[in-house]
Amino acid sequence: MSICPRLLSSASLVFLALSAIAQHPVQPSTQQSAQTPAQEALEKWRDSKAATLRDDFGELARYRAANAALKPPVAGESRVVFFGDSITDLWHLDEYFPGKPYINRGIGGQTTPQMLIRFRQDVIDLQPKVVVILAGTNDIAGNTGPERIEDIEANYASMAELARANGIRVAFSSILPVHNYTPLSQNPFAQRPPVKILELNRWLKGYCAANGHVYVDYFSAMVDGNGLLKRDLAEDGLHPNKTGYGIMVPLAEAAIAKALGTKA
Repeated sequence: MSICPRLLSSASLVFLALSAIAQHPVQPSTQQSAQTPAQEALEKWRDSKAATLRDDFGELARYRAANAALKPPVAGESRVVFFGDSITDLWHLDEYFPGKPYINRGIGGQTTPQMLIRFRQDVIDLQPKVVVILAGTNDIAGNTGPERIEDIEANYASMAELARANGIRVAFSSILPVHNYTPLSQNPFAQRPPVKILELNRWLKGYCAANGHVYVDYFSAMVDGNGLLKRDLAEDGLHPNKTGYGIMVPLAEAAIAKALGTKA
């Protein structure tokens, strides 16, 4: 059987074309694969936390021994748990509130779904009269993955409902503003759009008013004329320095006093 020369020629051309494609694989679009420095920093942090996020998502191990060693509150003790992320974790309560029965249960980098997991162990079981909750900035940043604003709000509400069901009064802290005035602040700022901070703070303030909780407005006391965190309150634009915490102390004290005067 003979083969038509024209068909043979066409087949040869197709073979040559496919061979050329195989030798020059399509490269991914640089526009699609490129990441901003803030995104790269977040991915690097998430990679460093991969084992923890896989094996102990809520980080229940962090305070398990300390909780076991903690005695129940004595009669007349107004125990308060400060519950939050790194801003709480770095707050040396014994220095800023000397002699007060205040317990720090902050864990750096945490988001509200992580905090909800450990709420019973690190708040309810410690039998405080008040819990001061400061959370949300890492949710906005996406530390444990993307979150919708309404999901963050639902986590806030769940913590408040758990506290109320166990006779614990709630003081919800506003999310702190952020700034981008220094080299160290560029990535944290880019990960936390101020518009989302404002949106969550509006919701928190309204939720507290509607449900009889106390709203601790750190934001208004720490924001500058540009709507950002005042430059002298944090070198990295996110974590308060000594001056920043100094502004927060009387606001926290006033909120605790107000919460103690309300019904759980």
